[in-house]
Amino acid sequence: MIQGLLALAGLALLVPPAAAVPLQDAKPKAAAPKKATPKKGRHAPAKPKAAAAKPDAPKLQPSAETLRVHDWVSSAGDNHGLPYLIVDKPHAALFLYDAHGKQLAAVPVLIGIAPGDDATPGIGAKQLSEIGPAEKTTPAGRYLAKFGLAVGKERVLWVDYYTSVALHPVPTGAAARKEKRRERLASPTPDDNRITFGCINVPSTFYAKLLSPMYKGKGGYVYVLPDSKPIEDVFPALHVQSVAAR
Repeated sequence: MIQGLLALAGLALLVPPAAAVPLQDAKPKAAAPKKATPKKGRHAPAKPKAAAAKPDAPKLQPSAETLRVHDWVSSAGDNHGLPYLIVDKPHAALFLYDAHGKQLAAVPVLIGIAPGDDATPGIGAKQLSEIGPAEKTTPAGRYLAKFGLAVGKERVLWVDYYTSVALHPVPTGAAARKEKRRERLASPTPDDNRITFGCINVPSTFYAKLLSPMYKGKGGYVYVLPDSKPIEDVFPALHVQSVAAR
C-alpha cells in the first residue's frame, strides 16, 4: 500500500502544473527574429544609396551680345511699341521683353541642327524630307513675328514665313521623343540643343501662358543672334551704337 502511494507521488512530480490562463486567451509569443550572421568571407549587404539628384539647369543670364541688342532696341524704339524677344543661338537661350524693354522671362530653346546664319534660298518651298543636313539652320536677323497656320492647321508663331522658320512648343510626337527633345531642353548645357530643322522650340508652359498672350493680335519682334557673322553685319544699327560708346 505504502509502495503504491510512493509511486503515485513520484508520477505527480513528473507532470507540469496547469496554466493559470485559459487556453483560448493565451497567445503564442512571437519568436524574436534571429539576427543574420554574415558568412565567413562575405561582407554584410550594403545599404542602397539614394539616387543622385540631377543637376539643376543654371539660371540663364543675358550674354554681352544679348544686352547690346536689348540696349539698342529699347533706346532706339526699334520694336515700335510691341513686345520683343532675343534668341541667343550660341547659348541656346531666349529672353522675352515687354514693349517697354522690361525682361519678363528667360528660357532655353532648341534650334536648327546646323550652325549657320543664312537660310538656303527656296527652302520654304521644300518638303521636310528634301531638306539636307547643312540646310537645317536657324537664320539670324530681325523679324516681325505673327501667328498663323502651319501644315495640319496647327497654329504657330511665324518668325519668317517665307523660310518656314516658326517658334512653337517642343513637339510631343514619336519622332520628338526619339530625339529626346524635352531632355535636351532640360539639360544643363546648350551643347545638345541643336536638333530642329530650323524652327525654334520653347517650353510649352512658357509658350501658352506668356508668349502667346503677348504676341496675339499685332505680333511682336524677334531678334536672332548670329553663330559666326559679326553681330554688326546682322544688325547694322549696332555700328552707330559702337561709335557712340567710343
